[in-house]
Amino acid sequence: MTLNDRYLNPQVGRIVRTLGFDKTWVGGEGAHLIASSGQHYLDLFGGYGVFAIGRWHPQAVAAVEAVMEARTGNLPQLGVTLLSGVLAEQLLARAPGSVGAMVPANSGTEAVEAAIKVSRAATGRPRILYAEHAFHGLTLGSLSLNGNAEFRDGFGPLLPGCDAVPFGDQDALRRELERGDVAAFVVEPIQGKGVNLPPAGYLQAAQGLCKDAGALLVCDEVQTGLGRTGRFLALEHWGLQPDLICLSKALSGGLVPIGAVLVSRAAFDTVFDGMERAVRHGSTFGGNDLAAAAALATLRVLEEEGLIERAERLGRLLLELTRPLVDRYEVVTDVRGQGLMWAIEMGPPGGRARRSVWKAVERAQPGLFSQLITVPLFHEHRIFCQVAGHRMNVIKALPALVVEESEIRRFAAALEDVVARAEHVPSALARFGLQTGRRMLAGGAQR
Repeated sequence: MTLNDRYLNPQVGRIVRTLGFDKTWVGGEGAHLIASSGQHYLDLFGGYGVFAIGRWHPQAVAAVEAVMEARTGNLPQLGVTLLSGVLAEQLLARAPGSVGAMVPANSGTEAVEAAIKVSRAATGRPRILYAEHAFHGLTLGSLSLNGNAEFRDGFGPLLPGCDAVPFGDQDALRRELERGDVAAFVVEPIQGKGVNLPPAGYLQAAQGLCKDAGALLVCDEVQTGLGRTGRFLALEHWGLQPDLICLSKALSGGLVPIGAVLVSRAAFDTVFDGMERAVRHGSTFGGNDLAAAAALATLRVLEEEGLIERAERLGRLLLELTRPLVDRYEVVTDVRGQGLMWAIEMGPPGGRARRSVWKAVERAQPGLFSQLITVPLFHEHRIFCQVAGHRMNVIKALPALVVEESEIRRFAAALEDVVARAEHVPSALARFGLQTGRRMLAGGAQR
């Protein structure tokens, strides 16, 4: 924490200390983080979904070690290497038939940047559409498709020709596409910020509208892909055949930065249409042997351990255990999810006095109520989860797909315990304020 405050981001340090999340993590195993005390914490944050196959999975570790032991001829640049080609082959074999080539990348935001470039070059059109409340990354191009002011403010002017449409609004999308200048519509099948599921028929309609307008459909599966929702790709729930698919996060088992864009053969061949244009897009570390080997191991683990089917089964169980909270507690307005991508949304309680306290708190700090849930889960139940986005009372869970059923049940029971206490808003806020103040004082004394 001292080094962070001095050389990295002291504001993040303040948040971590205020919430009391400033543990010294000495290890990780499967679905858990291990503190210096030796206690295991159920990790429902998962590095923003990176650790889908669990932390330090032996097969992924062994694959990286094997590449290092082999001392492969890694990254010969204009040369061609084996492992990235095998990874492309394996990913495309699991993807819809609408894609036929891969562009390597190093992260989700880099994959989205590549999708923007490919879409514009393939169509000869300038505009990119995205959905409100979307999160596609934080580099400049991806940020231009980010539907959240807290990330965009102060970094303008952003990429021109990027316009938002409401998520789930077919008519708004149709109106923009009818202008005839749209290269692509970039959309998360399930929005990560808030875990917002699409209305019935929306994604299929969006696909049809894009096709009719000559625009490309880009599915951002950076968080939803690799088994997270109970399918290899979330788009399978709706039978989509997109022109581009962005992948990252869980693809390398959390070991090596990685990203990829799966691209239709027609779009790919239009962009890379001759030797003069062979290197018009690329990335220094894209397609490196360490990342490719870890990714290939991740694909094997997903299949050999049945983790995609497991995500579907445990996701159904989690919803069955937590959806009744909507009827039991006034402060719970919704519980939603798909596979092991889950969220609970909180709202104001009944009663004039409690509702007035809620409103006063929300005016002072929007989204604070959600910390009445996450903080006790962490300190009293050793369960680590966080809000699904800035200034929102939505709490999100992205457990490793290897999580045990008993841990899902433990989480559901712990959640009800803290929700029941949080419903008594004035006393819950008083407890939270007292505990937070003590932690801040203790942190100041340590510094």
